[in-house]
Amino acid sequence: MTGIERLHDIMTRLRDPRTGCPWDREQTLESLKPCVLEETYELLSAMGRPEDKANYIEELGDVLLQVMFQAVMAEQEGRFSFDDVANAISDKLVRRHPHVFGDVDAKDSATVLRNWEQIKQIEHKKETRHSALDGVPPVLPGLLKAQRTQEKAARVGFDWRDAEGPLAKIEEELGELKAEIAARKSERPVDSDRVKEELGDLLFAVANLARHLKVDSESAVEGTTERFSTRFRAVEAAAKAQGRNLKDMTLEEMDALWDKAKRGEIA
Repeated sequence: MTGIERLHDIMTRLRDPRTGCPWDREQTLESLKPCVLEETYELLSAMGRPEDKANYIEELGDVLLQVMFQAVMAEQEGRFSFDDVANAISDKLVRRHPHVFGDVDAKDSATVLRNWEQIKQIEHKKETRHSALDGVPPVLPGLLKAQRTQEKAARVGFDWRDAEGPLAKIEEELGELKAEIAARKSERPVDSDRVKEELGDLLFAVANLARHLKVDSESAVEGTTERFSTRFRAVEAAAKAQGRNLKDMTLEEMDALWDKAKRGEIA
């Protein structure tokens, strides 16, 4: 018995209407949504530490379980099977890699992506998709959704030639945001919706620059947040060592500790 066969057998037994696990039997697609999201983020965390092989394997398994769980639910309802899922993705991979499984030439990854998008458009002609942007999941995190949308537009040629384009756009959007913020100092009331819109434009432009620089914006901001958290905790620890509380310190005093944390003098 292969690992997949064993997992399928276990999940089928857990979902058995008479002898299965009460919790597993009660689950629905709706109740599993938080599980899928949580397991996905835990896998992302494990991907940041691939040297921890045991944890990486465990988190990959947890995500695989979510796929198997839903497949077994569908089997019990007579809708489709796990094999249907595996065969569907296998068929898609073969169709969208004609340069590997067919006689199409693709000299670089850019050509591969253009071919992929063209094949995808043909596949979805039967569906209600009419835009190159269709197919971006609406529930993606903001920065990731921005980059995926930009990537799809780029695949049909709607893109800056290089990073200079989004760099200039960032300057433009920052200027417009500054203008809206400056309204706070004038007699004109601040349009908070307009400030939000301009801030969104700036973030979208930054995500576009990240894409051109081959940087994943979601991972970039995650890394910055982690560094901030590490340094801030070091500042808290240093203040505590002095018998003080951050709330009782001036910003200048906290900045001094922050600079030390940044230089690695405190941890």
